Amino acid sequence: MSLDQPPGQQPAPQQPSQQQPVQESPAPVQPVWSQPVRPSRAGPIVLAVIGIVLAGLALLAVFLYLTTFLGAGALLVGLILALLPLAVVLLAVRWIDRWDPEPRPALIFALLWGAGISIVTALLFDLGVQITIAASAGALTGSDFASAVIQAPIVEEVAKGFGILVLFWAVRRHFDGPVDGVVYAATIAAGFAFSENIQYFGLAMTEGNAQGLGITFLLRGVFSPFAHVTFTICTGLALGLAARRSASKGGAVGYFLLGLIPAILLHALWNGSTFVLSGDASVLIYYAVVQVPLFIVAILVVVFLRRQEARITLRRLHEYSQAGWFTAAEVSMLGTGAGRRQALAWGRRQQRPKKLAMRLFIADATRLAFVRDRLVRDRLVRGQSTPALHAHEARLLGRLMNHRADVLGQVRPGTAPAVP
Repeated sequence: MSLDQPPGQQPAPQQPSQQQPVQESPAPVQPVWSQPVRPSRAGPIVLAVIGIVLAGLALLAVFLYLTTFLGAGALLVGLILALLPLAVVLLAVRWIDRWDPEPRPALIFALLWGAGISIVTALLFDLGVQITIAASAGALTGSDFASAVIQAPIVEEVAKGFGILVLFWAVRRHFDGPVDGVVYAATIAAGFAFSENIQYFGLAMTEGNAQGLGITFLLRGVFSPFAHVTFTICTGLALGLAARRSASKGGAVGYFLLGLIPAILLHALWNGSTFVLSGDASVLIYYAVVQVPLFIVAILVVVFLRRQEARITLRRLHEYSQAGWFTAAEVSMLGTGAGRRQALAWGRRQQRPKKLAMRLFIADATRLAFVRDRLVRDRLVRGQSTPALHAHEARLLGRLMNHRADVLGQVRPGTAPAVP
């Protein structure tokens, strides 16, 4: 294979004509190429900046709060230790998100939401409970069990889950299915666990017991870095199904509430174990018998969903191939793991423009496949699809033709071909 010839590349397909019928999908969606494509507006960018700034300020407030009773030294030690499990979880999230990467600003917002806004929400609710108990003049009493097994799971999972719902509303164009829900949920949960771990590690540090700090890090940083992730992805999966079924923004609330039920129950089960079990041996047995199987199930679900994403990509790109947009070899290159690895390996041996063009070719082809999938599903559910999705499809197809020209070193096409 020549280094100047990308893997699987064949001569560009002939543009479809009226004499070349387009193979219909189970629910045919005819692109509306005649509609003008509106340029991107600054509104979404401004909203993203505002959201990230507000969530960042919430995280700053959490740090200030922790400093008041931990001290700067213990806070710093807790922060450094908390970064280790955070890095492990974020690496796992990156692996899950490799097939169809989510927008970086959305992921930053998700992390800050979990570490900042969710923590602030839980703290304010707990403060409200304490004030209510104090104002009751003894009529109400606090309970560690009620706080850990009832209050914390409900408040924390609602706070984290609402962040996923906000992302569903804000970046709906990029929220395509269950894997996206898992990615956003895991990122929010990782942020929440990060701030929570700073508190636990910092408290162990202030007690001046190195053994206690080591045990705390072992339990939270080694044994259970994915505990919050396992709880919250239930809500993410539910909202991902809402996206897959083309639910409206209002209809997604029902899926959100449905996903909260298992998230809260799993969280309560985890917290409740500390009140039922006693001794290190009992905790380890519970961890091996209950938490490890749950974690394995979560891994299997994620692997299944990733493979489903690959199947959707391959099927939808094949439909464009039948219309003449891609060759069969290009579909194999863009829609299979082996094809992508070969294409990226080829790109790494090229100059930077071609390397970048190949990456964008793969990324935009994946987005196109999921836009097509939403168009088909919208037609099945509502009997029609939105003009905005058609415009997005047209924009992606135009970009893909430019990426192909850049990969091949050809002159970019002036206009995108039309599909009859």
